[in-house]
Amino acid sequence: MNVQLFPARLAGTVAAIPSKSDAHRALICAALADRPTRLILDGELSEDMYATGRCLAALGGTIRTASGGVEVSPIREVPKAPLLDCGESGSTLRFILPVAASLCDGFSMIGRGRLPERPLGALCAAMEAGGCTFSAHALPLSVSGRLTSGEYALPGNISSQYISGFLLAFPMLPQESRIRLTAPLESSGYVAMTLSVMRRFGADAQWCADGFRCSGGGYVSPGALEIEGDWSNAAFWLAARSLGHALTVTGLCNTSSQPDRQVGALVDALGDGAEVDVSECPDLLPILAVRAAYAGGETHFLHAARLRLKESDRLHAAAEGLALLGAGVSEMPDALVVRGHGGLRGGCTVSSYGDHRMAMAWAIAALDADEPVTILGAEAVNKSYPAFWREYQRLGGKCNVL
Repeated sequence: MNVQLFPARLAGTVAAIPSKSDAHRALICAALADRPTRLILDGELSEDMYATGRCLAALGGTIRTASGGVEVSPIREVPKAPLLDCGESGSTLRFILPVAASLCDGFSMIGRGRLPERPLGALCAAMEAGGCTFSAHALPLSVSGRLTSGEYALPGNISSQYISGFLLAFPMLPQESRIRLTAPLESSGYVAMTLSVMRRFGADAQWCADGFRCSGGGYVSPGALEIEGDWSNAAFWLAARSLGHALTVTGLCNTSSQPDRQVGALVDALGDGAEVDVSECPDLLPILAVRAAYAGGETHFLHAARLRLKESDRLHAAAEGLALLGAGVSEMPDALVVRGHGGLRGGCTVSSYGDHRMAMAWAIAALDADEPVTILGAEAVNKSYPAFWREYQRLGGKCNVL
């Protein structure tokens, strides 16, 4: 789907959608728990959430939508050699891989889009040290052998999802297991989210001197659990509000562990030579880069190399798209510099690069541009925010589907 957007003013109230980061973790813990769990959420499930639910169902769980949420009945018996379809969800892949290996002796995984290109080597190597054998270190792959209790060495600077995947699997192992970090941990807030959800399901998971430890013993359902509102997707509306659009965003928890909760402070700091370290909040770069184009002076986004491994190469996508929109921008291997001139020209066509966050960032960029902006592949928003374009138009955005 391609859309043409026109300059417009947004106004109104928008409710934060359910956090897919929180939902991924809660779905997995619920499927591993001792009894059914009701997950309370307000809003549509995204494609990534469906991917995690689909994998858990293939492992023997039951997930069904119900009024106001999702009912999860736990896995009791894993079918022989299940096929797990991760869709395009990196979180699903990296979380479910160790979890499935803790439950059964053999399974296969597939995925689509850019997912087969995203790194798995360090995760697979750690699992191989724990008793698993892989047909490949990239999708599609098959795994044989079951994960064992013990100590696992993992880098913290490739993907925090490696650590979260092992932590989610550890309660299903018979004895205490540990993670020893071999490199400093980035995106630590996402691991804190994992620990928080696990503890709400009764798991004994803790930070320790050189990494993490977790006892076996399984998960205990809390009966019902409310999924937080999503700061990552609310960031697009909050950025628009910072540009003067009369928006109110509801349903966000100000004490959340979600790293993207810092979006307000980061938006206020843009321009005038600011340096923004995005290693702890990589998902914010697309919208922060757009917002920086409307600030005065340069903004330097640093420690950003991991953004090249997302749904798109987000450093290149942001640099190319902003240049087309009329911003001054420089792309480096590990950084992005945006030279804000107080606005964007527009009058161009930009690609979503198949990336939900790039599509939404360009939508916000178009609101205050001088001329219309066309986005190619605008349906990419379905990965995390299926209702985005409906909300955009309801709030006053001018959008034509071409």
